Amino acid sequence: MNSGRCPLKCKSNHTLSRRQFIRSSASVVAGSVLLHGCNTLTTEPMVTQNPIRACGPASKYVPTIKAAFVRRKGEYGMRWPGAVYNGEAARKMYTDKITETARNLGAKLDLRSEPIYSLAEAEGWISRAQKVSADGLMLVMLDRQEHSWPSAQKVAQSVIPSIIYSPLGSAFTTNTMNLADTPGCVVYSTDDFSQAAYGMRMLCAEAKMRRTRCVVIKGRRRAEAPLADTGITMQVVPATTFIEYYNETPDNEDILAMADDYMRRAHRRTGATRRDVINGVKSYYVAGKILEAEQADAITMDCLGALGKIKVSLPCIAWSRMNDDGIPAACEADYGAVASHIMTQYLFERPGFQQDPVADTADDSIIGAHCSCPTRLNGFDRGPEPFDLLHHHGNRDAVPRTLWRRGQRVTSIDLLPGKADGTIPSNVLISAGSVLENLDVPPSGGCVVSVKVKFDGNQEVLSFPGFHQIFFYGDHKHQVKDFCQLCKFDAQIV
Repeated sequence: MNSGRCPLKCKSNHTLSRRQFIRSSASVVAGSVLLHGCNTLTTEPMVTQNPIRACGPASKYVPTIKAAFVRRKGEYGMRWPGAVYNGEAARKMYTDKITETARNLGAKLDLRSEPIYSLAEAEGWISRAQKVSADGLMLVMLDRQEHSWPSAQKVAQSVIPSIIYSPLGSAFTTNTMNLADTPGCVVYSTDDFSQAAYGMRMLCAEAKMRRTRCVVIKGRRRAEAPLADTGITMQVVPATTFIEYYNETPDNEDILAMADDYMRRAHRRTGATRRDVINGVKSYYVAGKILEAEQADAITMDCLGALGKIKVSLPCIAWSRMNDDGIPAACEADYGAVASHIMTQYLFERPGFQQDPVADTADDSIIGAHCSCPTRLNGFDRGPEPFDLLHHHGNRDAVPRTLWRRGQRVTSIDLLPGKADGTIPSNVLISAGSVLENLDVPPSGGCVVSVKVKFDGNQEVLSFPGFHQIFFYGDHKHQVKDFCQLCKFDAQIV
């Protein structure tokens, strides 16, 4: 399960979560004719007969959040928040909001029945949370006095990821400044509860990420290792595993229905034949078999190394569809890209686009170029963006060329893995900007999905840092930075 969404279930369980796509009951005519320039029924549910599932530990895990209020006993009086503040009404309101948020996130909430009335009570509450291995602490400040902020200090210093929520009136900057940059803790000082709700989402996402298993299809040998300090487990299986599954998979009804749905929906089709689309869609179900066999939540593959010189189709459509389905799928066995996909999906409930950055010095923009891009850029529960079907830049197979909305704000993230022992933390490069246009390839060369973005700031585009960054809809640079602080990653806004 990804944070904020209902659990993904293994293929043997056909109960769909709310973020999975509704199965279409409409039959799709095999070999349907595609009219050039026709953008047909793109708001309908996409056809997925027997959709595949994530089957790893993260898909089954329910995060636990321990929450509590803190204040002194008795009347507030003259000291902030003052006699004007109705602490009991605030406690009831925030109890309702916290409870509803936890329910929407699919998290288990353990909310202390009474506020914390002393520093000793705070220490006991934290100690008990550590003994049961809680996934996150949330402390809501209903007071600025006495033990309140010392209790927040204790929470921030604990080994458990934590959120301190301080409604207006419960803090001065003198209270928050010493906690502002504490690794493993994020402070929100506002009456806007949406920030606290995002904090709870971060706690769930962090817990899920650290239990995610990603299958890596490459090489000749099996292996297993943690991905730096992310907690993600990378399960390597030989490339022949994919090829053998692929060759054993027939063109069944599910594959043909999905392929014809892509043909019908495409804004235009150039080069890619129905056979190309069928071959590409087959990889979607092959990936599902591997996820089930390996009990994995995510997938990546040395696709060019394994398939580039043989006739088995590159899985561009399959990876696009899995990302649309909320299953992180990264190209080229790129471990950092896997982690970036996972962060994007778990935090923002939408897929991202892994790409190769290309500088355009004419307008100081970055062109994100690749041959596998999801279509549900607005969110897993939203309709797809228009797309074309074309050949890969290698002039083979079938690729959905998603058309990004001009003027749309986007975020770019790139996780650079550190070390598993934490001596060198992972570093996340973060940028935000606006979409300028979708470039046509050809006449330009390179990958057929080429979206041009003008990023904020003064970063020299010829030396734009990172590679295989994940682009996704929305300006979330500060939210990503907060998540990095919670996870004790380094973060750099560029």
